[in-house]
Amino acid sequence: MSKKQRLELTWIGKEIRPNLESRILLEDPDKSYHATHRMSENDIFDNRLIFGDNLLALKALESEFAGKIKCVFIDPPYNTGSAFEHYDDGVEHSIWLSLMRDRLEIIRRLLSADGSLWITIDDHEAHYLKVMCDEILGRVNFVSTVIWQKKYAPKSDSKFFSQSHDFILVIAKDISRFQLRRLAKTEKQTGRYTNRDNDPRGAWKASDVLRSEVRDYAIFPVRLPSGREVLPPSGTSWRYTKKKFDELIADNRIWFGENGDARPAYKRFLSEVTDTIPSTTIWTYDEVGHNDEAKKEMRTLFVNDLFATPKPERLLKRIIELSTNPDDIVLDSFAGSGTTGAVAHKMGRRWIMIELGEHCHTHMIPRLKKVINGEDEGGITKAVNWKGGGGFRYYHLAPSLLEKDQWGNWIINKTYNAEMLAEALCKIEGFTYAPSDTFYWQQGYSTEQDFIYVTTQNLSHEQLSQLSDEVGQERSLLVLCTAFRGNVDQFPNLTVKKIPKQILSRCEWGHDDYSLNVENLPKAPSKPQQLSLFDLENL
Repeated sequence: MSKKQRLELTWIGKEIRPNLESRILLEDPDKSYHATHRMSENDIFDNRLIFGDNLLALKALESEFAGKIKCVFIDPPYNTGSAFEHYDDGVEHSIWLSLMRDRLEIIRRLLSADGSLWITIDDHEAHYLKVMCDEILGRVNFVSTVIWQKKYAPKSDSKFFSQSHDFILVIAKDISRFQLRRLAKTEKQTGRYTNRDNDPRGAWKASDVLRSEVRDYAIFPVRLPSGREVLPPSGTSWRYTKKKFDELIADNRIWFGENGDARPAYKRFLSEVTDTIPSTTIWTYDEVGHNDEAKKEMRTLFVNDLFATPKPERLLKRIIELSTNPDDIVLDSFAGSGTTGAVAHKMGRRWIMIELGEHCHTHMIPRLKKVINGEDEGGITKAVNWKGGGGFRYYHLAPSLLEKDQWGNWIINKTYNAEMLAEALCKIEGFTYAPSDTFYWQQGYSTEQDFIYVTTQNLSHEQLSQLSDEVGQERSLLVLCTAFRGNVDQFPNLTVKKIPKQILSRCEWGHDDYSLNVENLPKAPSKPQQLSLFDLENL
């Protein structure tokens, strides 16, 4: 393969891409929830729980949150071919990749420059997903594959290997700006430090004073307190020169054993080492939890109707503490039982969760209410000393902006009021929705001098003339209306377009479900391009 050839994963239907409608989000105050009073100065109330198709919801977030999400964690359906109560997890191979590709492309745009993406996955798709992430986010930005030990005992009825782990793919938005935080040392790690000689400098740990190479100047006898002299073993030398060794002995930095007759060892004091360590790429169940622990956490929250595939809170705690700082935004677009939001909330991070399933209402909202009320005593609650507080706002996706009338003509959806219409068209046209209290025609802006005005009126020539005068020659205005009369070319500060004609070709209207269910997928062209299915020989 020549250096100029690009490594690329191919699959049937890869060229088929959805033309997504950028919808608005509508808050339902009855489902939003906040603590009755502020618990601390750091309480966060603007978290977002979004009910709806996660691809459309990701698209809806893009205009406001592009470049602002510090950590994206997703636990997508693994495409194992097995049936789950809350997910149809058996999507055909190539379709699964297409659906993941569409979501990952938006996630990449949402990530901050120093942000990162964490994906839990198993053997069925992990290696294909890795190649896809290389293509979308750049191979150079791949950080690592973490092994999570999800089970603590073998499954006796396994046909081949008993699967004990899942993968967590970690990819940076920009590896040159990404910083992986370190973990605090545990009691097990600091417990190795003791103070066997009551040194006033505190606990210490013995470390080797030998080097596994021969340096002639570092081979000399060392006299022990017992009077015996020792040399470094054959093929090694001391780590220090004789002068340095003498200085260390004088400073009581060398340990010769309780009887003063043991081989020398260097005293490394706990107070002189860092209180953190880098994370390894193997996470055992005793560190971050396992599947049964996650189910027990769910059982304390919900007696019946347990979610089939929850992740333990300790696993999300590890991911969030490695990838974020307090007040950063964490996004989960396959929110499931709501573990990501619950953990992020307890850790003082802002969060956004997206979920289409009805368990958004049966599992997630009740769980989050308990977290906010300080009634969730499980998971990481005690570890982070969580007492409650904060809140979230509940949103659902607005219906498609355009719908067909009884004659098959595209018209503005009748459920849209004036405010919804203005906000939706601002988003589609790339304007920031910000209605002015002073000028009725300033409903949004793209620059300090460029504005948008949306109306369902049929504007006359006189109305356009008056509008042009109010806008003035130093500003410009995009006018979207159902109809207008007169020659608009004489108003150079106005750009007048009809709706819905102006936006008809922008996207797929009326498509509400891009979820991971085969029956909800758009039909492929009748004669798709014949590609080799995962022809890895060409990679």
